[in-house]
Amino acid sequence: MSDLVVIVYPTEARAEEMRQKLIGLQKEYLIEIGDAAIAVMHEDGKVKLNQLLNTTALGAVSGSFWGLLIGAIFLMPLFGAALGAASGALGGALTDYGIDDKFMKDLAGSLQPGNAALFVLVKKVTGDKVLEAIRGTGGTVLKTSLDRSQEQKLRDALADAHATMPPAANAAPAPQGTGAPSPVG
Repeated sequence: MSDLVVIVYPTEARAEEMRQKLIGLQKEYLIEIGDAAIAVMHEDGKVKLNQLLNTTALGAVSGSFWGLLIGAIFLMPLFGAALGAASGALGGALTDYGIDDKFMKDLAGSLQPGNAALFVLVKKVTGDKVLEAIRGTGGTVLKTSLDRSQEQKLRDALADAHATMPPAANAAPAPQGTGAPSPVG
């Protein structure tokens, strides 16, 4: 079972930064993401989707491979690859993996112009480690399928600004030395 989390950021760049952070956490096996898309509300009121997976390109590559293989069997590899790429691209364009595009556009319609919503479909997560990694990164939780306690932990982690300050900023200033410098030697 997957959970959906939608977090709003003030800019598309900030949402993309957070998506890259989550992808990095996935490489550390702390989270498994089914999909991560960004929806941006433009000044003209249109919503642009920035998908993680390009299903058309993925279908074209897959179709090319199978077309080339079938074409090689029937001694027409170039024709088979071209036909396979075209059919794969068409199939990829008609296939929608992950989060429904219409749902993302409808929900993003409530954003202010310039804001971006990060949609993440989470398959598995090591909650405490991921929350620690995203602590203080900002963003406003718009919608989740998490239970109330998990959602509150996420809100608290995003809002915790103390974790973003470097440790030295919280420490007392170091005492300044007095007198002449000591000789080296």
